[in-house]
Amino acid sequence: MLQTEFEFTLPKGYVDQHGNLHRDGVMRLASAADEIAPLQDPRVQRNEAYLSIILLSRVIQKLGDLPDVNPSIVEKMFAADVSYLQELYEIINGNGHTQIGVTCPHCNASIVLDGASLFRESALGE
Repeated sequence: MLQTEFEFTLPKGYVDQHGNLHRDGVMRLASAADEIAPLQDPRVQRNEAYLSIILLSRVIQKLGDLPDVNPSIVEKMFAADVSYLQELYEIINGNGHTQIGVTCPHCNASIVLDGASLFRESALGE
């Protein structure tokens, strides 16, 4: 069965206007519309860097107790968290494969890891 949603834990976490910390969330696979629609947004047309803000707000399904995740919330996230989410997005949507080849620094053995599992288990960013 194809996995379409991926749990994550932000390295820092989003702090809302009440001071509540939100770290755990869910990101879904992106659709073609998720990648095309933001290109029509005037904010993206003025500043291409804004594309990732809108794109992330479309695919993040849950973040802590927040009722929804919109571009304003992503704008206020710490840079480390946005970078983490961009990496997760690339891993789960990049080329359809979530496997990552790595070399053990201790024994130099080549290992293939499932990148999506690393995020699910919160092995990255903690």
